[in-house]
Amino acid sequence: MPQGASSDAIRVLAARAVRAFGDGFVALLLPIYLLDLGFSAFEIGVIVCGTLIGTALLTLWVGMIANRHSRRRLLLAACMLMAATGAGFAVSTAFWPLLIIAIVGTINPTAGDASVFSPVEQTVLTHIVDPRRRTALFARYSVVGSVAGALGILAAAGPDLAVSWTGCAPAAAMQAMFGLYAVLGIISLLLYRPLTPAIEANYEAPPAPLNQSRRLVYGMAALFGMDSFGTGFLVQSLLALWLYQSFAISVTTAASILFWSSLCSAISYLVAVPIAERVGLINTMVFTHLPSNVLLILIPFAPDLATAIGLLLARSALSQMDVPTRSSYVMAVVRPEERPAAASVTAVPKTFAWGAGSIISGYLLTLSTFGWPLVIAGVVKGVYDILLLINFQKVRPPEEVGATAG
Repeated sequence: MPQGASSDAIRVLAARAVRAFGDGFVALLLPIYLLDLGFSAFEIGVIVCGTLIGTALLTLWVGMIANRHSRRRLLLAACMLMAATGAGFAVSTAFWPLLIIAIVGTINPTAGDASVFSPVEQTVLTHIVDPRRRTALFARYSVVGSVAGALGILAAAGPDLAVSWTGCAPAAAMQAMFGLYAVLGIISLLLYRPLTPAIEANYEAPPAPLNQSRRLVYGMAALFGMDSFGTGFLVQSLLALWLYQSFAISVTTAASILFWSSLCSAISYLVAVPIAERVGLINTMVFTHLPSNVLLILIPFAPDLATAIGLLLARSALSQMDVPTRSSYVMAVVRPEERPAAASVTAVPKTFAWGAGSIISGYLLTLSTFGWPLVIAGVVKGVYDILLLINFQKVRPPEEVGATAG
């Protein structure tokens, strides 16, 4: 942990790990479970889109009210919703009930940071750590999520093992995993309960969630949304589906591929910290992200599974360095009282864009097994990198300006 991190930070990171573990196996099992229930690739895309749109609306609402309510209570309420979501998926098999649960619940098909928890957690972490340690703490936050998510992806092989050992139906084995997801929501609640008053706001709630930073936040939100539109084409649920269709691999093989991909991402989070200290947050985001998108475009042209895996892992080693740096950047360039709203406003367009990308990707996969979604994603995300550099290179966090002045 970075110097100055408190017990509250440790609890937030521990809860993040528990939730990421659940997100990991859910992201992989969701499309396969829905396929087993007889849904088409398009219907799967619709449900994935529903999870993202529902998360976006809830995240926006939480960000707007966060300054008027206890951060601890908001986190506890989110945990209860997570438990209810897992229970709903464990007992429902029809399309419309599953779509409704997807919209109002917390199922995360990205195995990433698309979560109602994220804006509150980011605000809490920024509030309780020294600004110069902020990026390092966000890197640990990302590492914990990535490693736990990778372990969750490995756990997605559990239903296959259960079927071979006990002879139970595949759908029943996967429903049990959604029950486990509900249990993880309760465990997260127990981790959040002892959070201290130190995480709460020490300022009066402003009249408007965003004021001085409004134009800056909306500009970031628009660009982050563009990046996430590209990401929507390859959320892990749909990436797993493409691998499943293109190379006829098993769930266990897909889990292994995504596991090592997540580990590469986890290492990159830590590498991003010294790079950001040397060249700045924006430069780190752009100059590591752009090459990863070139690799992404090349993946569908791979002649065999081994080449595709190599390109995917190389891309993962570069593509996620912008995750802790971007979160740190948003928290640094807005005023403290605007952080909850800034975190949610910059997250919500991302989540809607993920949903739009995922539903288009699901449709494209019904037309062809060629990886058109990956090609489109790489092009869109590459354009985002260039626009981000042009528009925000001169908007620097206070600690970077101070270091230059010194």
